[in-house]
Amino acid sequence: MKTTSTQFVLAARVLHWLIALLILTMLFIGVGMVASVSERHAWLISIHKPLGITILILAIIRLIVRLRNPPPPLPADLPAIQKLAAHASHWLLYALMLVIPLVGWAMLSAGGYPVMLGHSLRLPPIFPVSPVAFAILRHTHAWLAMLLFLTFLAHLGAALYHGLIRRDGVLWSMIGNRPR
Repeated sequence: MKTTSTQFVLAARVLHWLIALLILTMLFIGVGMVASVSERHAWLISIHKPLGITILILAIIRLIVRLRNPPPPLPADLPAIQKLAAHASHWLLYALMLVIPLVGWAMLSAGGYPVMLGHSLRLPPIFPVSPVAFAILRHTHAWLAMLLFLTFLAHLGAALYHGLIRRDGVLWSMIGNRPR
């Protein structure tokens, strides 16, 4: 699968939209989870954990796809500062997609909580039990999630800017074929 000059490879596009949907879902679940003390809290947690691990796995696959298939170049007339912002925000998104699930997993391990992926699959702890570490990792997880949300919004805004204002093909490189 080689990248064309104007489009991401199909695997990159599918993974992009799937991960975007999962992240958006995860952000809403996370907010609902910390804001709820009802019986929904346990249900949301049971969704949050496997969804986080799914995002981690898909992000690793997506990173491999990106490294094997470089993205199409940005428009030549795009100002250097916008090119820098685009590259930096993409790498920040990759870092957050990898780090946030790992911090969440470490947080649960530090709290002595199991990371269950369904009823029978339990992940091993990746951090020793420590109430102090649990508290630090919990706050870190929340702050990183907020940073992900802000970066997600900036990414969405940039995509809309390219698609609706500049109309330079950047948005279409991730959607697929440009309409005629």
